[in-house]
Amino acid sequence: MAVAALSLLAAVPASAAPRDPAPVLQTQAFTGDADADDPAIWVHPRDPERSVVLGTLKKGGLAAFDLDGRTLQLVPAGPGGRFNNVDVVGDLAVVSDRGRDRIRVYRIDPAGSGAGAHVLRDVTDPAAAPVFSASESEVDEQRTAYGLAAARDPRTGVRWVAVTRRHETRVALLRLADRPDGTVGTAPIATVDLPAAFRLPDGTTWSPCEEPGERPQLEGSVLDGRVLYTAQEDVGIWRIPLTSAGFGRPELIDRVRSFGVPQRWDAATEECVPDGPDPGFGGRWLTADAEGLALANGTLFSSSQGDSRFVVYGKRVRDLRIVAGRGTDSVEHSDGSAISTAYLGRRFPHGLLVVHDGERHPSPGDEPATGFAFLRLEDVLPR
Repeated sequence: MAVAALSLLAAVPASAAPRDPAPVLQTQAFTGDADADDPAIWVHPRDPERSVVLGTLKKGGLAAFDLDGRTLQLVPAGPGGRFNNVDVVGDLAVVSDRGRDRIRVYRIDPAGSGAGAHVLRDVTDPAAAPVFSASESEVDEQRTAYGLAAARDPRTGVRWVAVTRRHETRVALLRLADRPDGTVGTAPIATVDLPAAFRLPDGTTWSPCEEPGERPQLEGSVLDGRVLYTAQEDVGIWRIPLTSAGFGRPELIDRVRSFGVPQRWDAATEECVPDGPDPGFGGRWLTADAEGLALANGTLFSSSQGDSRFVVYGKRVRDLRIVAGRGTDSVEHSDGSAISTAYLGRRFPHGLLVVHDGERHPSPGDEPATGFAFLRLEDVLPR
């Protein structure tokens, strides 16, 4: 596929960029199999200060936090489960279970969002089929449900879910389906396969370097009306229009800096190593991996995981770091993020940004630790 022209606006001058923000607060640190990854925000319909932040913990399951960052509930992933991404549509939390190639669904109870209460109730259809795998033996190969975004189709009201596939370039569009017993399953709508090779301006063809047998996967995703934005980690950010029947034509709207750089897999080090000079076809803003995406009022917020920065695509494009301050840690190697523009009480009067922190300091003991950081939205996206 030929490289699409960028549709992004000019960069904001450094002198005009706001200072790098710091979190207001952080959740507890997670270690071991409870490895934090992706957040989502559920806004309480009557009492915004009782809104809930959700976060996946991979083998540790799903966590629910209040707006003070206190843990309200930990939902186990169960045997073989590995919860990767989460999003909210209505009163449902929708989770990609990477371990079992399933979509899991939890109902959020407004009456249960106080301290010590159970916020989440599992309503997953017990007969739910794998998202991508044809059999349980194929599930074992772990080319499974990975990135996820959920929303309502603004024209039909259908609750749809976009899911990416681990180690592949495929994206599936599903709809949530209510069952007679009160559970919620999924029904397929369509799939699309994004490129694994790209035609460069000099006429050559380039593919990102991956481990043998793997293709350049996508993860971070967000739905904006009838548009899906999804990040292909070693490539860049795609914009894909949606219809009731599936996917329109994908457009690559930004590229990672290493786009087009020759690399090869070194079996001795089990890493990709340079294999030629940089031809200069990469983007300016993203250092691979391109990761979590979130949206607010037409502004796209992306994690540039390779250099622990974030890119803001608005009227002007700029980048920032989330730095230590207010007794909180800086944010490093962020996977996922979520934004709410709602009034969420005096602490977050103009909205909330929640980001995954892949390197929590100080960590409990000597183990690597992860968590989630909460920021005032106006500190990141000035009004």
